[in-house]
Amino acid sequence: MILYTSGGPNPRIVHMAMIEKGIFDSVDRVLLNAVDGENRKEPFLSRNPMGQSPALELDDGRFLAESVTIVEYLDERFPHPTLLGHSIEDRALARMWARRATLLLAETIPSGFRHCEGAIQFEGRGPTIPEWGEASKQQARQNLAWFDRQLGSKPFITGDALTLADLMIFTFIEFANKVRQPLDPENRNLTAFMARMAKRPSATESAKMLSIDRLLKKIGLA
Repeated sequence: MILYTSGGPNPRIVHMAMIEKGIFDSVDRVLLNAVDGENRKEPFLSRNPMGQSPALELDDGRFLAESVTIVEYLDERFPHPTLLGHSIEDRALARMWARRATLLLAETIPSGFRHCEGAIQFEGRGPTIPEWGEASKQQARQNLAWFDRQLGSKPFITGDALTLADLMIFTFIEFANKVRQPLDPENRNLTAFMARMAKRPSATESAKMLSIDRLLKKIGLA
């Protein structure tokens, strides 16, 4: 297998998942220069016509895109340790929370960035609407407060076990903090969760390999 990857929250989710599962060294990797749009050109578009990373080339030559789908595939291929759960019920709950993280965080936080501070990076890829960006940021803040209440005192969003959803929550909050959408300190449960997650080897090691610093410098956020 070959993982085509780049800086950004979605590739970071897959990197963290592979490290958590102990399979990182089993997957070859090709780092794309997404800041300069390498993912929007051939030959990558032949691998993923959506032009987004990550994309996973399977042993049979086919390609999987979408970070959640890639992690689900890896979890089935390498089931121990699992990031989705062993029982039918646990896997259903993990997928439910991953879906909620997608709808409430992975759509709103990047949308706030794309239509505001990051607009210059997305020039030519479609309209950027500042008003929509600000509305997305406001919605993200409300959604994070909701996640804070749902997390409560639990170590992870589904309970005692780390799942894909936790990787998503951590990664998108971390991204938000870097693009001027800081987590409200009133969200004490999420603040403690972020501190715990940041200490995991999957967080520290993936941070060394994937960085959005070049993008932040390009658009004046670093």
